[in-house]
Amino acid sequence: MPAALTLRTRRLDWGTRTYVMGILNVTPDSFSGDGLLVSPSSPTEANDVAHEGLPRALGQARRFLSAGVDILDVGGESTRPGAQQVGADDELARVVPVIEALRRETDTLISIDTYKASVAEAALKAGADLVNDVWGFRADPDLAAVTARHQAPAILMHNRSKSGNTDVQARLGGRYVGMEYANLLEDVKCELMESVAIARAAGVPDEHIILDPGIGFGKTVEQNLELINRLDEIRSLGFPVLLGPSRKSFIGYTLDLPPDQRVEGTAAAVAVGITRGADIVRVHDVEMMVRVARMTDAIVRLPLGK
Repeated sequence: MPAALTLRTRRLDWGTRTYVMGILNVTPDSFSGDGLLVSPSSPTEANDVAHEGLPRALGQARRFLSAGVDILDVGGESTRPGAQQVGADDELARVVPVIEALRRETDTLISIDTYKASVAEAALKAGADLVNDVWGFRADPDLAAVTARHQAPAILMHNRSKSGNTDVQARLGGRYVGMEYANLLEDVKCELMESVAIARAAGVPDEHIILDPGIGFGKTVEQNLELINRLDEIRSLGFPVLLGPSRKSFIGYTLDLPPDQRVEGTAAAVAVGITRGADIVRVHDVEMMVRVARMTDAIVRLPLGK
């Protein structure tokens, strides 16, 4: 069992319960339709965030907190297939005011969803506790060092996303096709451990490393389903595991449903993921998924207090 992680006043005892991470997308183009900005990136983006994104983010965070969320994940760039990249300045303008305001209101754990070292540095200084990197320290060579310097835990995600392997349908959104793996689980495990090696070399201790198999990132619908069903093989690497299936296209293409009708599919993926060893689930529909996690924990984990 991985060692417990203590941050602020919180202790995360891996294996005893499932922790719920609520998504705060401070973007105008989230695949799931929950982006907290309406206006596209523009020279007046700082004003857009102040007048539009910040109040919405705080309102959503308060709802999540009242529902029992454990971690708030703040991101300023969409990572959906085919999304436009966002410059560091715009990303900073989106996320830093939100993190500062959240930190003034709550001691709940906050993660910054970014692969850019400069954004992570500013976010950690503003009050974020964890770094959630969808490229597993592979996109920005300075991010691992920033994380280590701030003694912050890191969520390292597996990612083989390629723009040439996307298929986008108006109703169901983008998915990856034609993604070839010699052996899906072994390849994902090997590449996750390469990210772990980068983290270790920068001085990030093992107890600060959390792994994410990267559901929806460079995997076909069938590969995503297999990864969830075999999540215990990722957990066997000896690190806590985060699972992020929420509203993703593998659910939409399986059930033929758009993003706003995927709550039941998300619930099924969350429940199965927990039975396979997920320690954290990253979700949009926090109120419902907290209940799913608690019920699944009651079935598959030791009774509370035992």
